[in-house]
Amino acid sequence: MAAAQGRLSDGAGGMDEPKDNGEGSRNPDGTAPPPFTAAVDALRSARLRPHLEIETVPAPKRLAPFAYAMEATVVDGEQDLADGRLVLLHDPDGHDAWRGTFRLVTLVRAELEPEMAVDPLLPDVCWSWLTGALQARGLTYGEASGTVTRAGSHYFGGLSARPAVSQIEIRASWTPREGLGGVPDTGAHLAAWSDLLAQVAGLPPAGPGDASVVTLPQRRGPQSR
Repeated sequence: MAAAQGRLSDGAGGMDEPKDNGEGSRNPDGTAPPPFTAAVDALRSARLRPHLEIETVPAPKRLAPFAYAMEATVVDGEQDLADGRLVLLHDPDGHDAWRGTFRLVTLVRAELEPEMAVDPLLPDVCWSWLTGALQARGLTYGEASGTVTRAGSHYFGGLSARPAVSQIEIRASWTPREGLGGVPDTGAHLAAWSDLLAQVAGLPPAGPGDASVVTLPQRRGPQSR
C-alpha cells in the first residue's frame, strides 16, 4: 500500500517523524488513559466506504504523551488514486494551542491533471473539502489550521520521456469536540477524513445524498500497485 510520506504538524508549531511505537507513550503501569483507549477503539471499529485500504502505522512519539496513527490508500482496481495519514494525539493535561485534550492531524495527497494544478481557486476548494467533510458528518471542532500545497515535476535528459506530474497536498489539524467521558467521536472524524480522501482521489459521491459534492477529476495516470 502506498504510504503518505512527509512530516506532520501538530497544529501547535511542533513537528516530528513517525517513530517505532504504535501508540505513543503510556502510563508507568503500562496503561493508557480510558478516554484515549476509547477514542482508539472507535477508530479501529469504524466502518468506511469502499475503495479505501487502511492500516495502523507507528505513531509520532514527541507530539503528545499518547498517539495513534493510521495510513490509507484510495484504490480502484490495481490503481492507487490518493493516500494519506491520520494521527490522533492526546494530552490528558490539555494543550493551550489545541484548546482541548485531543488533536487530529492529517496529511492527504494525490496527483492532478496539470491544468487543474494551475487553477488559482484550487487551494481554497481543497480546504473547503476538509471543513465540508467534517460539517457534513455533523461534527463540531475547533482551532483548525493547515496548508494546501501544489507541486509540479518536469523531467529532462534521460527522464524526458516521463510526463509532467502535478500533485496536491493537504496538511491540517483540528481539535475534535469531546463528548461523554471526555471522548471525541473519532469514528465519525475518521469517516469524514475518508470522505476527504475520496474527493481528492476524484471518486464519485458515495451516495445520492452526496450528489452536490464536487470532486477533482480522476488523475490522468494513476499509479499501478
